[in-house]
Formats: sequence, structure tokens, C-alpha cells
Amino acid sequence: MELNKYIDHTMLKAYAQEKDIIKLCDEADKYKFKSVCINPCYVSLAKLYLEKLKSNVKICTVIGFPLGQNTIETKIFETENAIKNGAEEIDMVINIGALLDKKIEYIEKEISDIRNICQEKILKVIIETCYLDEENIKTMTEICNKLDVDYIKTSTGFGTRGANENDVIIMNKYKNNKLQIKASGGISDKKAAEKMIELGATRLGTSKSINIIAE
Repeated sequence: MELNKYIDHTMLKAYAQEKDIIKLCDEADKYKFKSVCINPCYVSLAKLYLEKLKSNVKICTVIGFPLGQNTIETKIFETENAIKNGAEEIDMVINIGALLDKKIEYIEKEISDIRNICQEKILKVIIETCYLDEENIKTMTEICNKLDVDYIKTSTGFGTRGANENDVIIMNKYKNNKLQIKASGGISDKKAAEKMIELGATRLGTSKSINIIAE
């Protein structure tokens, strides 16, 4: 199994500096990871640097991160700005409180609005499973099916826990043939990475990418 092809090599810490992003890009290019996943302020930097390297590594950024409770209008602007700056993949956090309040139309609108902006770009919808029960995860998986997004993603890595096996099992149970699963948060070794893929994940978000590959 070529684990590197599944990995979004991630640096989303509040203290990330330009030197950290350069290092992340160098590592992603060296190990041929799928993408670098970075905060929006560093998208332009990553684009210029990866172009300089003539790298095939994609640029992924986050929207409404990490809490998801920005207004829809703010998320729209963030997405437009990120794509303008060079983002090729968008990982957006839903309004988790709205989901728990059963405001399904609101959730569908924010995802649909971002989907329309992304067009041919990859859209991943982060649902922060640590706050959800199986019914909520089922609901979100079915919404992602309906709205034709590319991935449903477990976690930001900033919640009370990251992905667990049961999250991926539930998503895999209810997803259609097109929707893919990104497991993220807490995946720190090869065994955990391989298990997530075995259960149905086709993308992994981790800041422990080098450790995983080194094993």
C-alpha cells in the first residue's frame, strides 16, 4: 500500500510560520504526498514555492476553521479568496451547532453555496464527528451524497478527539459510490493509517505523515 498517495500533509497550528510551510512543502514534494493542508494565509506562499519546485503536490486549505460558526457569507469570501490565491482543494467546516439544532436547510445552503464556488476544485466537508452521534453522521453523509461533494471529512483535529474507526464505518455505510471519506485527527502511526483505509477512507489528514511513512 502506497500510503503517501493517501496523505494530506498537514500544518494548521496557530503558531505556523513561513519556514514551517516551506518545510512542509519540501517534505510533501520529497515523499509525494497528495497535498499540503495549510491555513488560508499561506496559500499564496505554498503556490509559489511548489511551482518553483515543479511539484505535483496539491494545495489544500481550510474554510470556517476550526469552529465552523462563521456566517455563510464569510465562508463564501474565504473560499473565493483561497481559490484566487491558488487553493486546489477546500476543506470546509460545517456549522455544527446548526446541525445539532436540526437546521438542515441551513447546512445544505452553506455546503451548496461553497460547492457552487468550488466547481472543478475538490470540496471536503468537515463534520467534526466528536460532537455527533450516529444519526447526525448518517444525516451529514446523506447531505454530502445529495449535494455532490467530493469528500466527507471526520475532524478538524481541534475538537475533543480526532477520527475513530466507528466514524469511518458509519460514513462508509451510508455514502454513495461517488462520495469519498477523509479521516483526520489523531492518525499518528502506520497501523492506524492502514486501518482507516481498510475501513473505507481514501484520504488521510495528518501532521505525523513522516512518522507514518518512516515505519
